[in-house]
Amino acid sequence: MHITKPNRATHTYRQTLHAAPEKVFPLLCPVRETEWADGWLPELVISSSGVAERDCVFITQDKLGTAIWYVTRHEPARWFVEMLKILPGVTTCRLEIQLSENGDGCFADVSYSHTSMGPAGDEFVATFTADYYQKSMQTWEKALNHYLMTGRLLPDDHAV
Repeated sequence: MHITKPNRATHTYRQTLHAAPEKVFPLLCPVRETEWADGWLPELVISSSGVAERDCVFITQDKLGTAIWYVTRHEPARWFVEMLKILPGVTTCRLEIQLSENGDGCFADVSYSHTSMGPAGDEFVATFTADYYQKSMQTWEKALNHYLMTGRLLPDDHAV
């Protein structure tokens, strides 16, 4: 047995979204995300309801391989969702999103915690800087707000 300290990077970003949490929360879903996130297209979604729910599993392609996602917590009454993303041999990741009211809109506190599983994961964790994460979350925030205001997808080339 080999036990080692984790090589991990964790970042949180607060998005300001222009809709109430009740409208935003259903969009935090592997199926509904295709409506607002350009380029997002899971290969497989395993779900009793057809959308995000506890124990929903989905698969996406990543530039480093095939990622397996598992929804560990899905709490619509609290506007909270937690997912695990496993990229075998590369990283494990915990994603947490907590919505909270903010006037006519809401805040989304989005946290990603990536843990390396080997050399490729070490390289990824090294690039998962606060600056990289902030830019990524700002792109996501802009795309989601565009969808909330227009009902249309913002193409990637307009996101930043």
